[in-house]
Amino acid sequence: MQTADILVLAGYFIAMLFIGIICAMRVKKQEDYFMGGRGFGKLLQTFAAFGSGTGSQDPINVGRATWTSGLSGVWSALMWLFVTPFYWIFAIWYRRMRHLTTGDWFVERYESQAMGVAYTIFGFVFSISYLSAMFSAISKVAEPLIGEATILTMVSWIGSEDPSDLRFVLVPIIAVVVVSYGVIGGLAAAYWTDLVQGLCIILLSIILIPYGLSALVEKYGADYAANAGVEVTTLSTMDGFKIMHERVSDDSFQLFGGPRSGEFPLHYIVSLSLLGLVGIVVQPHFIATGGGSAKSEQAARIGLVTGNFLKRFCTIGWALTGLIVVALLADSLEISQDPERAWGVASREILGNVTIGGVYIGLVGLMLACLLAALMSTADCYMLVSAALLVRNIYAPYFNPNASEKSYVNAGRIAGFLIIAGASVVSLIYFDVLGQYVTALEITMIFAAPFWLGMFWRRATTAAAWGTIAFLVAFFYLVPYVLPMMMPSLRNNQNLAISTDVVTTSLKRTATASDVAKRQAAITIWDASEAPVGERPVPVTLGSSLLDTFSAGGQAVFWKSLEGESTLVEVSRVESEEGSKVVVTQRKEGTFVGQGRVSLDFILYQLLGMDLRKTDKAMLQTLRLPPRIISPFLVMILLSLITRPGSKEALDRYYVKMKTPVQPEIEDDQHELELSYASPDRFDYRKMFPGTNLEIQKPTTTDSIGFIVSVGICALFVLLASWVASIGS
Repeated sequence: MQTADILVLAGYFIAMLFIGIICAMRVKKQEDYFMGGRGFGKLLQTFAAFGSGTGSQDPINVGRATWTSGLSGVWSALMWLFVTPFYWIFAIWYRRMRHLTTGDWFVERYESQAMGVAYTIFGFVFSISYLSAMFSAISKVAEPLIGEATILTMVSWIGSEDPSDLRFVLVPIIAVVVVSYGVIGGLAAAYWTDLVQGLCIILLSIILIPYGLSALVEKYGADYAANAGVEVTTLSTMDGFKIMHERVSDDSFQLFGGPRSGEFPLHYIVSLSLLGLVGIVVQPHFIATGGGSAKSEQAARIGLVTGNFLKRFCTIGWALTGLIVVALLADSLEISQDPERAWGVASREILGNVTIGGVYIGLVGLMLACLLAALMSTADCYMLVSAALLVRNIYAPYFNPNASEKSYVNAGRIAGFLIIAGASVVSLIYFDVLGQYVTALEITMIFAAPFWLGMFWRRATTAAAWGTIAFLVAFFYLVPYVLPMMMPSLRNNQNLAISTDVVTTSLKRTATASDVAKRQAAITIWDASEAPVGERPVPVTLGSSLLDTFSAGGQAVFWKSLEGESTLVEVSRVESEEGSKVVVTQRKEGTFVGQGRVSLDFILYQLLGMDLRKTDKAMLQTLRLPPRIISPFLVMILLSLITRPGSKEALDRYYVKMKTPVQPEIEDDQHELELSYASPDRFDYRKMFPGTNLEIQKPTTTDSIGFIVSVGICALFVLLASWVASIGS
């Protein structure tokens, strides 16, 4: 990094701290600290939703997936697109809860303070897992941006000479900055910094595109001009799109289907969207960014939906950047060895030489600041909502119920520090971006059924909620580890020791310039390896016939992994008539021993006669969905029917509150609530199923129009992604 980069970073950090100090002066009570006084309008709610939903791992994951899977890799982040229209409905719920935390909602709905404690524990685990994934991601992408000389200087501060130890310096620095402005200023500081950081994220999403296209023209423009029969001087930045298509194979530009979409087939995209829809409602931060901190219901709705659509727009920018990187840096050894470094390497190579009047302006430092903004805009929000959980659901009811507002705010600041410290430690220990991220997403299922059924069904009982939570924790998180310990012979059961078939697809096509560069990088890596795997890659030349091979499968079905000697036996071979495509299916045979935890999700499928060996990784992930989503709902419904329901008074009070529209002024809102509490059947005329225990309301005109418009915008985003991919083709 150069002096200009360091100055840009320093200026960014100082600005964040300044905002935190200014906001701290306005914090007087819990609602000010945890919810910003519920006075945020559409603009701040938009950038709060955008910032908290956009992490530093998002552009990194999209860059990696685009490098390996082409344009279809955009679904690694765009999978949330089809969930966004439902946010138009969700935002109303969180505003009408009138709570500081989702834990407060569980306490009220199920008349159980202990339920708030359980949710707080879940909230801490979720937030620490999620934030630790982002800390790990920013450390990985920062390495190529910072540069080897600077890295060695930084690791020397902790007495190390190993560049891989950078995370032990960088993660604590980031944690200190987040804690400084977030802990001091509360949610108001988080939201105002999110506005600044949101603009940085938008800049992050587009800055590499024009400079990347210009770099393509500069590097390969002469060859393109010669082939196209035009003068080099006539080329513009837009010609970079044509060069990109010339250098990258056509199948890399397919949004759905195609040989490179195996990582994100349509059924997997649908399953991820459904999983996100069911689980997002119980993520701890959603009560704040989902609408709870908004001044009005309209501000809550517009902020949540607009903020998330803004992220979808940025996601398309990340994917386009990824395609540019494939065309420009296909010969990069760094990216070939670790595709997660694609964003960092591209930023360094593309932005590191940008000058104005011959003076370097620090765009690499700006990129790192933008990536830090993506992390910090999420970290501050998660930190504060988790702190609110600890204060509201553990500290206040069990330790100090009569404390002053100042004491509660100070307790929240300590809790926020613990969250960031915990995330930092987990990041430094595990340093597994994908593993930490998946852990965070999957545990949301523990509270999903109690939330959804509690929201719409009067008969959902406290005992059933506890039973459902216990069932999920036991069946999906304890039994898979405990059962193999109690029954060691289970690991040797060959009916469970199966793997998915290894499917190798070979395509004959004309080699592009990107193919040539990637192949040469693979040869260089193979030659330099002390223990190279497989045969040495065969060189290819531009325009020659290329045998493009995609291999997938071989994953253990029931276990985390399998140990044992195996041989591959061909099961089938399918060849197209013209011989341009050959699909070979092979099966692992041998005696295996299961390792790690056992997945019970798939036993039902095996009992039904499904041959799970014929699935692939994406299909296995899809098949995990029904047991994890349907079973908790079935368990809770059955338990609710045989256990005692909650008190009528508490249920009447809760459901009429959720039907009472929020008034922007506190006095007016309180007046409306008093009218509702005095007449719990005040809004029963709007029930979709009158005379039943179902509390589903007829949609209003605003509900319907907003949802339909949002669905239409989703379709436009798909068309936009396809159109962007076609530019220059």
